[in-house]
Amino acid sequence: MRSLEQALRAAYHNREALLSELHHQATDCYRLFHGSQEGSPGLTVDRYGPLLLVQSFHQPLERDALLTLHEQICTDLDLPLALVYNDRSQGNSRIDRNDPVYRAAPSALEDVIGHEWGLNYRVRARHSGQDPLLFLDLRNVRGWVKANSAGKSVLNLFAYTCGVGLCAAAGGAREVCNLDFAESNLAVGRENGALNPELAPMQFIQSDYFPAIRQLADMPIPQRRNRPLPDYPRLSPKQFDLVLLDPPAWSKSAFGTVDLLRDYQSLLKPALLATAENGVLICCNNLAKVDLDDWRDQVLRCATKAGRPAQDCQVLPPAADFPSTDGKPPLKVLMLQL
Repeated sequence: MRSLEQALRAAYHNREALLSELHHQATDCYRLFHGSQEGSPGLTVDRYGPLLLVQSFHQPLERDALLTLHEQICTDLDLPLALVYNDRSQGNSRIDRNDPVYRAAPSALEDVIGHEWGLNYRVRARHSGQDPLLFLDLRNVRGWVKANSAGKSVLNLFAYTCGVGLCAAAGGAREVCNLDFAESNLAVGRENGALNPELAPMQFIQSDYFPAIRQLADMPIPQRRNRPLPDYPRLSPKQFDLVLLDPPAWSKSAFGTVDLLRDYQSLLKPALLATAENGVLICCNNLAKVDLDDWRDQVLRCATKAGRPAQDCQVLPPAADFPSTDGKPPLKVLMLQL
């Protein structure tokens, strides 16, 4: 097996043209090393503006290897990136910040700004959650939304920190609605909006997905026997020209279960009904074990059964900084023209 230094060198060489293109697009957030596909499973190296975020998921990276990696990448990019290392291989990695391998400089853990498609994003190397505030593999989706939102109403479901909504606003959407269960996610979305004051304001709805989307789709909300449902925001039925459906792999609430492997249909049907005639529904599935062809067939069957058959269906792959040697990347994206 080749050394990590050799693998990093090959990864940078494979990205040189892409990085030049991204920098020209005013983007400084991207993946520099995708270890599962580039020679070191469980290791990822990402740039977020002035930060270099190194994360290990299978086993800790040795200090000398980490420092050599940092120096090598800073030399390749000719930039003095601040280093943050998160070892996520241990069960308590969310709360254990003892940093036995490497302690980041205090300035590296402060709020900074990253850029993508010419927009400003809040970046925190560490926060109350584990994942970065901007998922880099969704960059092509955000770019497509930015280029295809002019004059449209846009619904961003499972909005997380509202990057897709921000791109819709930047693309000239007449209305942008971000919906997420976690107020902490929407708070970052509001920060992202404030970091781009030239854009029109976005809407933010904190709600469980199921009651919100079923109200928008004019579908009843199932009641639980002998148990009242928790409170939820009341919404009027409404359809949107462009809808993004990007759910987590699994979650459960009093209103329903999100399960991308066994029951994508329960998420998909109301999203289809909340998409306007001749509108576009962007469907995402990030489970590696889900086969694209099987999932696409499932999605198209569900659309037909719901009375909203797709007039066209396109696959939008991740960018080249997320390589897939077998052509089957974990993130799968379908663009449905309804």
